[in-house]
Amino acid sequence: MAKLWRNWPLHVMLIPGVILIFMFSYIPLAGIVMAFQKFIPSQGWFSSPWIGLQNFEYMLELPDIQRIIRNTLTISAMKIVAGQLIPIVIAILLNELKNRIVKRGVQTLIYLPHFLSWVLLGGILIDILSTEGGLVNQFLGWFGVQPIFFLGSNDWFPFVLVFSDVWKEFGFSTIVYLAAITSIDPSLYEAAYVDGGGKFKQAIHVTLPGMLPIIVLVATLSLGNVLNAGFEQVFNLYSPQVYESGDIIDTRVYRIGLVDVQYGLATAVGLFKSVVSLVLVGISYYLAYRLVKYRIF
Repeated sequence: MAKLWRNWPLHVMLIPGVILIFMFSYIPLAGIVMAFQKFIPSQGWFSSPWIGLQNFEYMLELPDIQRIIRNTLTISAMKIVAGQLIPIVIAILLNELKNRIVKRGVQTLIYLPHFLSWVLLGGILIDILSTEGGLVNQFLGWFGVQPIFFLGSNDWFPFVLVFSDVWKEFGFSTIVYLAAITSIDPSLYEAAYVDGGGKFKQAIHVTLPGMLPIIVLVATLSLGNVLNAGFEQVFNLYSPQVYESGDIIDTRVYRIGLVDVQYGLATAVGLFKSVVSLVLVGISYYLAYRLVKYRIF
C-alpha cells in the first residue's frame, strides 16, 4: 500500500490510457455474441436468432477458407523471416560505419517509412509499380524486360507485400539490433583482432553471438503475429485479380462483414483468428521465457 501511495502520480497518469483501452478494447468484446447469432441489425443483440455454432460450421465449409489460411500463414512467415534477416544485416553494417553523421543520416532515412501510413505508401507503390510509366517497369525496360503487372499478378503480389513491409519496418527493427550490438563487450573485438580475425570474422564470431539472445527473443515473440499478415497493407494494395494469392483472413472478414453484410459469420471468423492468435501469443511468451528468460512482469 505504501508503494502504491508513493507512486500515485504514475497511476493517475495512466487513467486516461486505461479509460481509452476500456472503451475501445473491452466494451466492444460484447459484440462477440454475434458469432453465435444470425445477427439482424434492426433486431440487435437481444432479439437476433440464436444459432449456436452454425456460423463456425459454415466458416469451415467456405470453399476458399483453406486458401485464405494458407495465404495468411505464407505471407506472415515470409514477413517474419525477411523482417528478421534484413534488419540484422543492416544493423551489423551500420555498426561498422565510423562517421557518426553518415551513420545517423542513414538511420534516419531508413527509419522514416515507419511513420508513413499504408494509405500513403499504397498510393506510392501503385505509382512506382504501374505498368504505364512506373519507375520499376521503366528500369526493367532498359534491359528489354516486358512490363510486369506486380499488383495484378498472383506470382508477384505476395513478394510485393513482403518487400514493401520490410522496406517500411526494417529501419525500426534495426534500432533494436543496434542496441544489442552496443551491449557487446569491446574487449571481445580486440581479442578477435589479435587472433587475426577481420571484420567479417568478427561479425560472425563476436557480433552475431552477442546479438543471439535478442534475435531469439524477437523471433519467438513474432510467433504471436503469424495470423496477422497486415490488413491495412493488403487492403490498400490488393484487388480481385490477386485474391488467389493475396486474400488473407482479415480482408475476408472485411468483405464478409461489411460488403456481404454477414455480421455473424464475420464475427465468427474474427473470433476464430483471435483465439488462435491468443494461443500463439501464450506459446511465444512461454518460449521466450524458457529460451532467454524474458518476462513481462
